[in-house]
Amino acid sequence: QVQLVESGGGSAQAGGSLRLSCAASGRTFNAMGWFRQAPGKEREFVGSISWSAGWTNYADSVKGRFTISRDRAKNTVYLQMTSLKSEDTAAYYCAGSSNYWPQFSEYTYWGQGTQVTVSS
Repeated sequence: QVQLVESGGGSAQAGGSLRLSCAASGRTFNAMGWFRQAPGKEREFVGSISWSAGWTNYADSVKGRFTISRDRAKNTVYLQMTSLKSEDTAAYYCAGSSNYWPQFSEYTYWGQGTQVTVSS
């Protein structure tokens, strides 16, 4: 059974930091991504990482503030969030794909999400 389990969400003040983790079990992926969804809004891309080479890609809204990394031995991907803003408040989801640079619809496995709340 394939599972993606996020952890590390919580509350932070604006300007603070949080690190999210996503542990995958049951298979490995060629790419893993982070997405977020705020109330009343569509789910949006945050960033992604290619599993073998570790290449990363970020949304403009988080570039320079968020960093994605992975631990291949632990089959875990991380999202380090710094300089947090109130607009970063959302439920954060990790997802896995067998494609190397997947589009949104090509992420076939999703975690349950973890809430991040940033207060100003």
